Amino acid sequence: MNEHYIGFNPQPNGRQASLPARIIAFLISAALLVLGVMFSVVALAIAAVIAVALAGWFWWKTRALRKAMRDAASERGQPSAESPGRPASAADPAVIEGEFVRESDDSPGRPR
Repeated sequence: MNEHYIGFNPQPNGRQASLPARIIAFLISAALLVLGVMFSVVALAIAAVIAVALAGWFWWKTRALRKAMRDAASERGQPSAESPGRPASAADPAVIEGEFVRESDDSPGRPR
């Protein structure tokens, strides 16, 4: 290896590349970089369109299930997603309101 030259030398014969060759290499590299960015943007746009289409398809296919869930919730008197502020009916047996106090048997004054 040539001891006087430090760095990468792309020429196999040991000579430095000429100025026009460097300019052409720079222009080709810049063009390839721009093309790569363009293709990646197009690929991301296609992926976004596919994702939106799949989400729309899923939403469309589950609409009957969502309607059935809303109907079942309204029959039970529970709030649905459309009316989250509406409380459950007072006659609902699943709602238990009240307070409790738990007294421990391990009190210091009680024998075991």
